[in-house]
Amino acid sequence: MDAADRSHQHQHQPTPSVIELFTPKLVTVLRDGYDRTKLQADIIAGLTVAIVALPLSMAIAIASGVSPDKGLFTAIVGGFIVSALGGSRFQIGGPAGAFIVLVAATVARHGVDGLILATMMSGAFLIVTGYLRLGTYIKFIPYPVTVGFTSGIAVIIFASQLKELFGLSLAGKEPGDLLPKLAALGAAAGTVNLAAVVISLLTVGSIIAIRRWRPSLPGMLIAVCLASLAAALLGLPVETLGTRFGGIPRTLPVPSLPAFTPELAIAVLPDAVSFALLGAIESLLSAVVADGMTGRRHRSNCELVAQGFANIGSALFGGICVTGTIARTATNVRAGAYSPISGMLHSAFLLVFMLVAAPLASYIPLAALAGVLAVVSYNMVEKEAFRALIRSSRGDAVVLLVTFALVIFRDLTEGIVVGFALGAILFIDRMAKNVALEMHDPFAVDDVADTADGDHADYNVRSGTDPDTVVYRLTGAFFFGAASTVGTILDRIADQRRNFILDCSAVPLLDSTAANVIEATARKAEQAGVRFFIAGASPSVRRMLPNHGVRPPHVAYAATIADAKALLRSPAVKKARQR
Repeated sequence: MDAADRSHQHQHQPTPSVIELFTPKLVTVLRDGYDRTKLQADIIAGLTVAIVALPLSMAIAIASGVSPDKGLFTAIVGGFIVSALGGSRFQIGGPAGAFIVLVAATVARHGVDGLILATMMSGAFLIVTGYLRLGTYIKFIPYPVTVGFTSGIAVIIFASQLKELFGLSLAGKEPGDLLPKLAALGAAAGTVNLAAVVISLLTVGSIIAIRRWRPSLPGMLIAVCLASLAAALLGLPVETLGTRFGGIPRTLPVPSLPAFTPELAIAVLPDAVSFALLGAIESLLSAVVADGMTGRRHRSNCELVAQGFANIGSALFGGICVTGTIARTATNVRAGAYSPISGMLHSAFLLVFMLVAAPLASYIPLAALAGVLAVVSYNMVEKEAFRALIRSSRGDAVVLLVTFALVIFRDLTEGIVVGFALGAILFIDRMAKNVALEMHDPFAVDDVADTADGDHADYNVRSGTDPDTVVYRLTGAFFFGAASTVGTILDRIADQRRNFILDCSAVPLLDSTAANVIEATARKAEQAGVRFFIAGASPSVRRMLPNHGVRPPHVAYAATIADAKALLRSPAVKKARQR
């Protein structure tokens, strides 16, 4: 099969139906066959991920300004729904470090009731986004933007844990913004609790040591257990989950609707939109990572719908925002998961842990959970990618650093929007520079052969060119970014010869601005008595141009330059030229 046949076959592949696009991967797996061996693999993977998620879910909830049980509710309810309804085989849903900044800010402005309402609203937005099939466009977020906002979030998470890492006592409420926060923490430097520092160092050191020498073990859980044991046995004066929150409940709460008033809904609307935007980006990025590790392909819009229902479910049980989590999803893949059942089992195991071990959670030091998040924030910074983007080009470096700075000092959503806008402008500039309009002279080797018989005396046989004809070749995507530059050149040459051929065979796409430029060129050529030919235009270009007035008799279309020259040598055209 040659390239043309393969291309033809690819173009005529059946488009997936709506049912296929929104069929959860769980249904696909069960339909294809699921046996005991696959279940055993999913049980092991689910248990492994649950052990990782247990301390992490509580730590993220505390850092977000809510009680630790809400993190567990989120992982249990939201994580189960993500796996049951999602478009990825391996996605693990739950509370994510990327949301800490947004959730904490929402709690500070609107309280826990406002947070839960915003979470439910964001779920509705994600469902609508998925069913409108907008998930395909989320992947257009430029890479420097994702690296910048991820790194910026990591810095903010680490800064938010300094108080617990050092056991500081602040005179008032801890500020949310970075610079005022650092100033307040600096003013409280004299209240450092050495016991908290020891617990923090023990936790971080244990995680690093286990990851280096026994990476297959659940380092975070082991580190938290060691820190809790040390604090209890030595009687260290540190705050624990029990002293601050009274521990965690042993059952799930009864589902209930969040407090709702029109005024509160309007107030939390910007937060809900931010939750939905970040949740879509984070979950689809996590699914892409899983695809890269396994060779599978996720269904992006189905995944967004599942994330939406998961956020609504989490809010009904008093949980916080749910999204796909990259680290836990990667752990799921490495643990040998086969299907979404591993994610559902991860939630079930977390529920069992909460029912059985809830009293023991009271002994967990907050400094230990802060140490866990310190490691998480360090791992979130894509250090190699950051350095590579700084060195790659000035444009990518600007997008990266602007996004990074805005996330840290202004707002996460603002950082993403501005970074995306800068990335789009950079892309437009690069694409515009790749558009070229060059004179095609001499025509080609076969042109000389065509004129060697002497029938066309107006051709220069030695050079293979026609002094009355000029040919220009346009290459690259011709769009508004290049319209001004190309238009200026076309305007200069539109009336230089009696015949003007514009070769568009290397133009993959053309927008309305570019079509108007060609229409203006054709109009000027017609006024000057110049015959204007467009050669080699693709079907999509041929469809666009007539809609903007570029049609016969103002221009003539030809499949190739040779066909255009053949038209020029036709008797009717020759008589017109002689006149």
